[in-house]
Amino acid sequence: MAPPKSRRSSFSKRAQVSLFIGFVVLVIGALSGLALLALSIAAPRTYDAARGAALDATRPIAEAGTAVANTARGIFTGAGDYWDAADQNAALRAERDELERQLVEAEAIKRENIRLKQTIGLVERAQEEIATGRIIGSSQDSPRRYAVISVGARHGVEIGMPVRSAKGLLGRVVDRGLTASRVLLVTDRGNRVPGELLRTGEAVITSGRGDGSIDVRPLEVGRNPFLPGDIIATSGTGGLYSPRIPIAKVIRQEDDGAVAIPLARPDESGFAIVEPIYEPVLVEDTPLVQQAGE
Repeated sequence: MAPPKSRRSSFSKRAQVSLFIGFVVLVIGALSGLALLALSIAAPRTYDAARGAALDATRPIAEAGTAVANTARGIFTGAGDYWDAADQNAALRAERDELERQLVEAEAIKRENIRLKQTIGLVERAQEEIATGRIIGSSQDSPRRYAVISVGARHGVEIGMPVRSAKGLLGRVVDRGLTASRVLLVTDRGNRVPGELLRTGEAVITSGRGDGSIDVRPLEVGRNPFLPGDIIATSGTGGLYSPRIPIAKVIRQEDDGAVAIPLARPDESGFAIVEPIYEPVLVEDTPLVQQAGE
């Protein structure tokens, strides 16, 4: 069934009225805007108060927005500064650790240079040699430490004479034949050699341990001056050995001295040099020369 004509007519009139009113409002708004624009151009100071009031009204909102922005910026900036500071601290710690490592290396190099200078200062040959022979045997496992060299009385070798290699002191002659001699090594328990600590010049005494190493003791009781790497050389005291023949290098401290290893070893030397007694007058009547390595 079709709707009545009266209802359609009423709906059309309301739509037309609404459209007309909207058009009128639009025209009035456009004219008002144009009028206000023309007035602001012609007399701009007329609206100063209105603009000031608008600024005052919007100030709290602007301040709040600025505060929020500054806070957010501060948070991000602070976080960035924190991470930058953390990175800088880590870099500084790494630099400090590197400097400490370099200082340790420098100290080690300094000490090594001192020891090298000490070694270079040693005389390779203290005086004219008596004879040079080949090392033809040595005791490695025996409690007594001997070596046999291929020179003897025929070559001018006598009991008590020091025997050395290019690296240092081997020991002294305790028995001889015409063409061979027995040498009591510095590592034997019965061999004691007056020496000095090259780093300080302090007088020490060395004695073999019977196991291939050497005991080093200071003459001053109650004091331990030794450091690992120290070089021990003959002092010339007693007149048997000439001064500054290398004997041993310290490898560790003990309560009242140190343990050292010989710088010259028969199994590494190959050849041995027999030297005259340094000061025969001081040792000719001593048991050291007369004994035959008991």
